[in-house]
Amino acid sequence: MVRWLIVVFVALVCISGLMPLLRRLGLGRLPGDFQFRLFGRQWDIPLASTVLLSVLLSLLVKWI
Repeated sequence: MVRWLIVVFVALVCISGLMPLLRRLGLGRLPGDFQFRLFGRQWDIPLASTVLLSVLLSLLVKWI
């Protein structure tokens, strides 16, 4: 259980860092991707994009 929490956390951090690139591809605007402004900074929490990318990557790994 703890291992999955760490994996999801690392995925969220990586996807948050890649959000400018992923927005050009259409990710980050899915229902379930949260954006809000707090303390003068824009915060993105891409939950739906994280799930979508993890499913696609897991299918790719199983296929290979």
